[in-house]
Parts: sequence; C-alpha cells; structure tokens
Amino acid sequence: MATPLIIDCDPGHDDAIAILLAYAHRDVLDIRGITTVGGNQILDKITDNALRILSFIQADIPVAKGAAGPLFGKLVTGEEAHGESGMDGPALPPARFRPVEQGAVEFMLDIIRASEEKVTLVPLAPLTNIALLITAYPEVKDKIERISLMGGGLCYGNVTSTAEFNIYVDPEAAKIVYESGIPITMSGLDVTDKAAIFEDEIEQLKQRGPVSKLVGELLDFYSIYGKKMGYVGNALHDPCAVAWLLSPELFQSRHLHVTIETEGKLTRGMTVADQRTKPDGECNVEVLVDVDRSAFLKLLFDALARLDQQYLATAKGV
Repeated sequence: MATPLIIDCDPGHDDAIAILLAYAHRDVLDIRGITTVGGNQILDKITDNALRILSFIQADIPVAKGAAGPLFGKLVTGEEAHGESGMDGPALPPARFRPVEQGAVEFMLDIIRASEEKVTLVPLAPLTNIALLITAYPEVKDKIERISLMGGGLCYGNVTSTAEFNIYVDPEAAKIVYESGIPITMSGLDVTDKAAIFEDEIEQLKQRGPVSKLVGELLDFYSIYGKKMGYVGNALHDPCAVAWLLSPELFQSRHLHVTIETEGKLTRGMTVADQRTKPDGECNVEVLVDVDRSAFLKLLFDALARLDQQYLATAKGV
C-alpha cells in the first residue's frame, strides 16, 4: 500500500522537481495534498507555481495555502536564487487548478485525522506550517509516521555561514518541529550538496521528453545562482527528502541529537548537532550525510522518463 503523504513546499525550482519525483512514484507515495508556505518567494507566487507544475502534468492534487511568513518577524525570500516569480526559467502555462478554500493547517489536520494509516510529512520549505499544526493540535503527532524534511546542515549554511535557508527563515518554527518527538529524517546541505547535477546531465534532460525538458530548463536558471556562489554542479536539495522515502539505501546517515539556535547573533537558524560520543540529549534526528549520486540521478531520470511517457500518452488521447 502506498505511503500517505503531505508535501509542504515553496516552489522553488527544486521543490518542483521533488513534487515531480514523488508524483512519478504514486504507486509508492500517495500524495494526499500539498501545502504552501512563504519562503522562496511570497505565498501567492509560490502557490501559483505549485499549481502550474501540477497543471503541466495534469495532476489534480489539492493544494492549500499556508502561512505567508514566519512565526516572528518578516519573511526573507530566496529571490536571488529563484527569481522574481520564485521559479524563473521556463514559461509554464497558467494554472488550470485553484487552491482549496481551507487553510493549510486545517487541511493537513483533516487529512491526518481521516487517514487509517499514519501520514508522512515532507516539508521542503520553512517549517512554519508544520509548527503551527503540531502546536495547535498536538494530538496529531501520534498519527504522523515521520517527517522527511529538507533543511539545515551539520557543518555550514548557505544563507549565513551557519544557517541553511529553510531553517533560517523561521528558526522558531524549526525548533518546535525538531523538539516535537516526531521521527525526523533531515536532508541537509551535508547530503544535498553531494546530490548535484552537472551541465552535461542537464543537457541530457533537455533532449528528452516534455517533463524532462521542463526540469532541464528549471535547472538552467537555478544553476546561475549556484555558479555565482562557486558551485560546479547544481545541488538538488529538495528531491533528497523524497528520494530517501523511495530508496533509503542510496543514503548514509547518522542518528544525532539536533536542536535549533534561535538567538545567536552569528548562529541564528543553525542546526546544532551534538556529535559527541555521549551526547546530552537523546538522538532525535536521522541526519543524511552522503548519497550515491549516480543511483540518485538514475532514480530521478527514470521518474522523469515515466512522466514524459504519461504526458505524451495523454496528449495523444491514449
């Protein structure tokens, strides 16, 4: 039976690719809904991006709008990396779907309560929505199987020297989630930077079917910021959180006690891991630290090829 799933996101180039990877494996991952949160761009823009991606592949998955900004303070966006639209690059057609009227928290609550099985959450964005859910309705924690998230890093950040973007945008929310007692798998920069795709591989995508070509064009734009920051390859951050659910054997991990720094002048948003032999707290996070890059890319390329076939078959009315 497929794993019931809610994806919480802020598309975002890599968010879009993660959604495509999950949808291509809907025999294994049952996406019950998608929620959006202010992050890579403002809420209206990233919600429209999610709907455009779903419309492109004709995936009628309900989408609910969530928090426009962090629990405290103003929203910091990722416009420098993701552009004015939040997903600059290819010219996607207008969305054919609209978000549901319900807000993200109540939307997630209803899905979780209605599910006979525990639901897995896949946050690919600031953790505001998830923190609001488990704070308002703590009883749902028992019905959440796991949180497989993209965020953080053991050794370094990407917004500051110590903080990764998703955690930095709302560290108070992240602290609530990390200390919730829900099992967490963290795809941080330690692994996502290793899950890189290079220019020749992006070119291969652009020579294939319509969905693969779309991803290649997304990565063309997304790689501009990576090159500016000194990266040779383009890190596929968010897809790691989905790939781990599909093929955990592709990854190496460590079980650590991790908490979030919310007050430090130089370290706000840092994921602080106790890596001592005898940590002060119990291990609460499975931290992914390495990936078989070739096998990871094969998983992604195969998924996109499957979506290419479905796209073309639908276009022909098969």
